[in-house]
Amino acid sequence: MNYYLTGIEGMPKLLECCEDPLPYFKRTVYGDHFRELYQKNFQTFEAIENGYNSVIDKEQFLTNMAGALVEYAKAQMDACRRRSARERKMMDLNMAMVVFVFPMILEYKGNSSKLLTDKLIGAWKEAFPKSALQATSFEEIEQGFRKKFCYITSAVCETFGKPDDCYELTLLRNYRDTYLAALPGGKEQIREYYDVAPSVVKHISRREDAHEIYRGIWEEYLAPCIGMIENGQNEACREKYEEMVQTLRGQYLYRCAD
Repeated sequence: MNYYLTGIEGMPKLLECCEDPLPYFKRTVYGDHFRELYQKNFQTFEAIENGYNSVIDKEQFLTNMAGALVEYAKAQMDACRRRSARERKMMDLNMAMVVFVFPMILEYKGNSSKLLTDKLIGAWKEAFPKSALQATSFEEIEQGFRKKFCYITSAVCETFGKPDDCYELTLLRNYRDTYLAALPGGKEQIREYYDVAPSVVKHISRREDAHEIYRGIWEEYLAPCIGMIENGQNEACREKYEEMVQTLRGQYLYRCAD
């Protein structure tokens, strides 16, 4: 087997096979779909690992592998003529990377796996400067499903010692899964949240003043949102929550990724 050729040809297929990730990003179907994709692409991971272990210039080998996938993503973006289509495609690609591509690569657990994700993150950032992707494992995502993927709210509630099934989290999850998901564009908003929130939480949690930051998020955004839901002001809550996501994106995602 030509390990290099198999790897180069297989890397774009990692993204191609999961370009519409949202329908499979549900607790009931994610695990089975992930395992199916992993087995489907196992030969690519094996070829990259064998090639990496046998070549002299290991860094260039992984750079080329990462470049093959990113070039495919750029071609997908270039095919979108309208701004709205490009924005949606970018969200889909980012989500596919975070919930399927990175976890699949890390699942192989080879000498090349973590290094390849690092190369991909760098190449992705260079191609799409506004992105700030981080590699997440399958196990971490499975744990996230047990928290129902209210990343920011969960982080805030944990800071205050609230359990995962506390009133506030339950109320916001129900709002997301019923009202927000049923709105025109609601699924796209949820998709964007999945793309942004995990990295935001990681950036905040690394800071010494994380507790103060989370308290500020609670007071400025989450407590008002809860009050709005309780008073039937669902649209006002949506606007407030969107404001929170965009503000935190600017403060703790793009800035930290520069």
